Amino acid sequence: MLQSFLPVFFMTFFICLFIVLMQFLWKYVDEMVGKGLEISVLLELFFYAAVTMVPLALPLSILLASLMTFGNLGERFELLAIKAAGVSLLHVMRPLIFLVSVIAVLAFFFQNDVLPQAQVKMWTLIYSVRQKSPELDIPEGVFYDEISGYNLYVKKKDRDTGFMYDMMIYDMSKGFDNATIVLADSGKLQTTADKKHLVLTLYDGESFENLQTNRTNTYNNIPYRRETFSFKELLINFDANFNRLDDGLMQGQYVGKNYTELRTSIDSMNIVVDSLGANYALRLRASGYFGMNKKEQDRRSQMSSQQQEQEDAAMQQAAQSVNLDSLFQGENNQRRQLYVARALERAQTYKNDYNFNSMTVADKRFTIRRHEIELMKKFTLSLACIIFFFIGAPLGAIIRKGGLGVPIVVSVILFIIYYIIDNTGYKMARDGVWPVWQGIWLSSAVLLPLGIFLTSRATKDSAVLNLDAYADFFRQLLGKAGVRKVELKEIVLAPMSPVVAEEKARALTDMCHTFLHDNTKLGYVAFWTKGYDMQAIQNLATTTNSLVEYTSETTDCMVATKLMDYPVIVPEWILHPVRIKLLAVAVMVFFPVGLPLYWIASHRYAHLVTAVTTIIEADSDLIVLLQKMTSENE
Repeated sequence: MLQSFLPVFFMTFFICLFIVLMQFLWKYVDEMVGKGLEISVLLELFFYAAVTMVPLALPLSILLASLMTFGNLGERFELLAIKAAGVSLLHVMRPLIFLVSVIAVLAFFFQNDVLPQAQVKMWTLIYSVRQKSPELDIPEGVFYDEISGYNLYVKKKDRDTGFMYDMMIYDMSKGFDNATIVLADSGKLQTTADKKHLVLTLYDGESFENLQTNRTNTYNNIPYRRETFSFKELLINFDANFNRLDDGLMQGQYVGKNYTELRTSIDSMNIVVDSLGANYALRLRASGYFGMNKKEQDRRSQMSSQQQEQEDAAMQQAAQSVNLDSLFQGENNQRRQLYVARALERAQTYKNDYNFNSMTVADKRFTIRRHEIELMKKFTLSLACIIFFFIGAPLGAIIRKGGLGVPIVVSVILFIIYYIIDNTGYKMARDGVWPVWQGIWLSSAVLLPLGIFLTSRATKDSAVLNLDAYADFFRQLLGKAGVRKVELKEIVLAPMSPVVAEEKARALTDMCHTFLHDNTKLGYVAFWTKGYDMQAIQNLATTTNSLVEYTSETTDCMVATKLMDYPVIVPEWILHPVRIKLLAVAVMVFFPVGLPLYWIASHRYAHLVTAVTTIIEADSDLIVLLQKMTSENE
């Protein structure tokens, strides 16, 4: 099993890793193109990105490898031979279960020790690449603004000599009000040896410069300076070097911490948040509320409850005796506007203060959630590997399809479902909608029952993916008969006897006539009080199936074809829905329920009568064929 699984696992792992790495490339390609980065820098970035993508590629590769391995065994009937030898599916999976368990343990140490360092290196490189200036490739006929503070327009370029013609330069490095416009017939752009400056050499042109700094309040016009030149050089700050940022900038972030560091950071931040809440409470008490400052609160706290009640009653009586509205209306308009303005200003001040405090605490709690998410992710990868193995291995044993066709389709569908659920839970946990543990473990909680179900079905050789079985189940649930299927057999070990089959067919015909005579359409009251004879329907279905099963042991094409004309009889519950008489009477009296059910039952009974009539006609035709077979045998 290990020899079959390991090559497929390594192949699928590198394929999945390549696919997710391409996803990373498509996401950040705009930030890397045109920067003039060295191949060594790009290879280093891709290496660290590939390491960070392992948590995505590993579960998918285990799912695909296990599905392909057991699918190949089932397709070549090797799994059937193993089971025929008395070896159970779990016994066959035992070496791979041990291997996947080892991979899950290694995945935890990878998440805890290797991944944080790789993420620090990767994000440091990404931020370094973002800050690198782009390569100078000034296009023709459009404005180029990749040089900070400058806009350049070039009408024509000579690729061989590097000269540019009909140039227009907007120099806004000193601000918009002090902009300089330079027009030149030709020019050339070069980089200094240290790659920190650009030298723009211009020939035959003019420059216009605003002198906003010399403007006084007495002038309405802005002075400017005009200069005509035949040769001019501009020195522009432009750092074209690749400057790698310090790894320490990302080392303190949640992506660069292991389990111990995350636990320490979470505990420390919880203490900080609690202290912030206590500090805000002290400030609120010190600032006063409900018109009461801290001294007044301390004075009331020293009073007995009876004294406080007396003082409150006195204050309430005094407030009732004073009409605040009349006092407010008694002031002039200026004083009233002043009161309203002061009240609004005070309310706005309190609102801004509380909003700031709330944002501070919310930001701290968001950081705590990010740390908790990263902490739990160190365990989810290991569990995901085990779950996907117990989904892929039994599923491969059930579908019995190897290669890269069906396994890839099934694996991609399952992984997309897992990815959607996992991202939904992650966003819910990150935004604080759900507790962190619920969001992060959501995907595992959804797929774990699926793995248990598939493993249970596979060990019992259940046709869990047999669509005909599900169709028959729903037909029976809805009270609809299925289609009779009889396959013509080339070799029959125990052929049927035409005489015995003819006797069975005649007995079935007599039973059908008796059924039609004894079971007529019932009225509304009779249906709810007595119902149709379910035992007679069951006996009719059993006898029909017995005839078809016995007679199908034949090599005669006409007989096998005629057996498919026999309908499938199903004892439908709607023909006798309620067995308790009191409940049946209650439903009968309650017309909104009783009448629709009676109408449906009458409709289904009409179908049953048609099926019984079809059986009688099929018996007649079958008897003729059987008599012909008997005469030929004689």
